[in-house]
Amino acid sequence: MNIKNIHIGSLIQSKVEEQQISIERISKFLGKMENDVERMYCEKSIDTDTLLKWSKLLKFDFFRFYTGHLILYAPYSRVDNTIKQLDETMVFRKSIYTQEVKDFILEKIRTGTMSANDVIAKYRIPKTTLHKWLKKI
Repeated sequence: MNIKNIHIGSLIQSKVEEQQISIERISKFLGKMENDVERMYCEKSIDTDTLLKWSKLLKFDFFRFYTGHLILYAPYSRVDNTIKQLDETMVFRKSIYTQEVKDFILEKIRTGTMSANDVIAKYRIPKTTLHKWLKKI
């Protein structure tokens, strides 16, 4: 799984194969012709309404790949964590990292592709957070 370059069609196809769901059932659920379903497997991106239907059918959150990508490649700054509503300010102090993101980062460290300091610098993950992850492995 390449979290930097997401090809959602192939991810969906692998989940379909894993769960052994028939093309007829998929076609009926999505309201699409079978050849349209097959074409979706080749698509790099899919509209969100269709992706939501796939997520429901396969009981898997495909949006999580995009969330993971955002956490790694477009990390929030302190300003981004602030939401203003009618002269009130809400600050979100804690980022939520999915298990896929944690696995991706820990794999980089395990294989020696990146050091812990490289990860902290590149992805702006707090040092204490990364060390907690490393203690658990």
